[in-house]
Amino acid sequence: MPYKYIGRTTNYKGKTLWEIIGNLKNFGVGRLVIRSTFERYPETSFFKILKVEPLACPEVQTMDDQRKVRVLVEKTFRGITYPKPITIESTSYKADYQLIPKDEEHKYTSKVEAKRDIKILQRTMEFPPLMKDVLMRENKAKGEDVHDLKLEIIYHKTKTGKYRVAEEGETPTVTFQPNMQELPKISLYKNVKLSSV
Repeated sequence: MPYKYIGRTTNYKGKTLWEIIGNLKNFGVGRLVIRSTFERYPETSFFKILKVEPLACPEVQTMDDQRKVRVLVEKTFRGITYPKPITIESTSYKADYQLIPKDEEHKYTSKVEAKRDIKILQRTMEFPPLMKDVLMRENKAKGEDVHDLKLEIIYHKTKTGKYRVAEEGETPTVTFQPNMQELPKISLYKNVKLSSV
């Protein structure tokens, strides 16, 4: 008779982090651990254990309240090592971790990029043409300088350290150009009456 599975399936394969480091000398400090979900990437990804802090076992252990552990690790994700250590706690209960044997550790550490290419992003860019024209008119009416109007760019910060914003006077390696066509002269629209809705 074939097995019939009921409920949600999972892509995890391996053990929980507590099952792995609880059976190692010195809680596995210095050893490498991988997550099976990160093996889908062609670049190497792993965690190097730096410090372990066991957490209290829950009084009533259920499937929703598994034993967790707080681990300080040096994270290497897709071949790039993060500059600062991170803490694994909320995902430590997932049965998705595997210990890398000591004789295979060199296969993972040798694929890490020695020097990271940091992309330097530009600080400012041109305003869209219509907005630039409106701002120039407003500044002329106030009697202010209207020649060098630039839009300051705000970036979403990431932990990978792959990007940084150019300093004042520094030449960026990545530039963005607005994907807009030049508008015809605004004077063409001088006598156009817009209907109010």
